[in-house]
Amino acid sequence: MRSVFLYIALSLFTLSVRAQDLNARVTVLSPKIQTTNKRMFQSLETAMKDFLNGRKWLVDPVLPHERIECSFVVNITNWDGSSSFNAELQVQSIRPVFNSNYTTTLLNINDKDFDFTYTEGQTIDYSDQNFQSNLASVMAFYAYIIAGVDYDTFSRFGGTPFYARAQNVLTIAQSSSYRGWKAFDSNTNRYWLIENLNNKVYEPLRGFLYDYHRNGMDLMADNVSRARKAIDNFLPVLADVDRQRLGAMWPLVFFAAKSDELVNIYSAASPQERVQAFNILMKADPSNGMKYQALQK
Repeated sequence: MRSVFLYIALSLFTLSVRAQDLNARVTVLSPKIQTTNKRMFQSLETAMKDFLNGRKWLVDPVLPHERIECSFVVNITNWDGSSSFNAELQVQSIRPVFNSNYTTTLLNINDKDFDFTYTEGQTIDYSDQNFQSNLASVMAFYAYIIAGVDYDTFSRFGGTPFYARAQNVLTIAQSSSYRGWKAFDSNTNRYWLIENLNNKVYEPLRGFLYDYHRNGMDLMADNVSRARKAIDNFLPVLADVDRQRLGAMWPLVFFAAKSDELVNIYSAASPQERVQAFNILMKADPSNGMKYQALQK
């Protein structure tokens, strides 16, 4: 009988490990809130961490070392002293580069429309069928975005099923009064992010994401020059991405994650490669032009 209980316990432990697809670090900051009692914010931090790390977001089984590394930083800008919060949310995710200790940033998003309700000690409930809370919906939305972008770097357009799930989260959340879910709320919000990721106009940028990582970054450890030459061939795609289109959110997110890395990759390239990269990047991403100026030195 004891062996049966042991088997059940081990099975439940195995299932719990498999359920953890994300390795999410959550930080709740409240520098603008005048209170000496920080238990509410600590409780929120724990609840968010348990929610993100305790659910099954992916379709594939995931080993502990394969969990997607990500972080959620919540900056509380206003609290009514009870259960209503106004905040900004910074979402980042990274991916390991093959045969190296280097990790590459995939997402770097600043969501300024993160308003929600939460009571101390509350368990965060979520359903794919109906709206439970804005707190749960926003986290589920970004969990699927994180998964989709990660999968896009390992197989061409591999993230499509996750973007469909994020779209479902958005569609359901649009029944609420919270900002960030509708087109007219802003030109750079959750609506436009998932619209872009599901839009064929931006498929070339998603294709670039795959080529850049699998046929470029993942080869860096074997031969830096050869990997950079491969990226040279893909780079012109960036110049063709339409950033003037209304709600061009995905290019903004892409370059927020990749601009520094692109500068680092080409800083050690030949003068000809640096000039070519500079010209393409300045056309594709003029908002980060000061960073790309380093390639002219």
